[in-house]
Amino acid sequence: MKGFIMMLDIIPIGLTIFFTILFIVLIVALIRSIYLVKQAEAIIIERLGKYDRTLEPGLRFVMPFVEHPRAVTWSYVKEGESRRYYRFTRTITRLDLRESVHDFPRQSVITKDNVTMEINAIIYYQITDPKAAVYEVSNLPEAIEKLAQTTLRNIFGAMDLDETLVSRDRINEKLQHILDEATDKWGVKVNRVELQEVTPPADIRQAMEKQMRAERDRRAIILEAEGTKRSAILQAEGVQESEILKARGEAEAKLINAESEALARLKIAEAEAKAIEMVRGAIPHGDPLPYLIALKYIQALPEMTKGKDDKMILVPYEASSLVGSLASIKKVFENVK
Repeated sequence: MKGFIMMLDIIPIGLTIFFTILFIVLIVALIRSIYLVKQAEAIIIERLGKYDRTLEPGLRFVMPFVEHPRAVTWSYVKEGESRRYYRFTRTITRLDLRESVHDFPRQSVITKDNVTMEINAIIYYQITDPKAAVYEVSNLPEAIEKLAQTTLRNIFGAMDLDETLVSRDRINEKLQHILDEATDKWGVKVNRVELQEVTPPADIRQAMEKQMRAERDRRAIILEAEGTKRSAILQAEGVQESEILKARGEAEAKLINAESEALARLKIAEAEAKAIEMVRGAIPHGDPLPYLIALKYIQALPEMTKGKDDKMILVPYEASSLVGSLASIKKVFENVK
């Protein structure tokens, strides 16, 4: 009888434990069956180890213990102290569908002319197909990084040093095109690729700096020589134009003087002609020539005798003719009066 009573006391305790465990299991199942997917996120759901569907943003439900999200290995690189890079790996179940930035460590490449240099690049990519990003490749960021490194080695290996330093845009475009085609089956869209640093060796940088300084000095000398040449040309052109203008002015002045002199001579000749006519009118039957000659000599005598008081002057004309001319002049003036 006592044993039966003890059994009755044990049964309620067992039921309590059972229902407690059952309640906990139900709570866990309920928690594992509800997923709140945020915007720009995706969750891959597998049913019994096989892909079933992709959960889109919103409140979603899954079958507990039968369906579960697929865990994905995801790695990223972070720069630490002394420009050293550290790689971190974690397991995620939620894929970020936003554009992501991957800065992989700098690496050494060899150019076509056997120059070793270090480069560093940044890749901007975005997941467009979550299923392909999970099942087509393992550790998507690391795969993109390795693909970018090998592609950069191939690109730089086909270019000279000078070409690599001045062709960043072309390298970025070519690398972006190759990566976009290669990662298309992974469900990834490579939007941009940017080269951060292209660092040649120290001796190459020094040689380039010397070459740059020499090139700048050469350009400075050329510019100075061109300036001197241009200045000399302008000065010569100025002197030439000045001489031309001066000669043109002198020619015009001579022409004006000649015209003035000709006009003056014409006026003098007209005046002499009128004088001769007047003399001829005053002496109808006389010769006006002696009068004119005498008049010229009289006008020239002051100039001939100027400053020559102590010298003898020979007048190349007959005194009798000069006296006769004076008489003729007197008669002319009397008739005019």
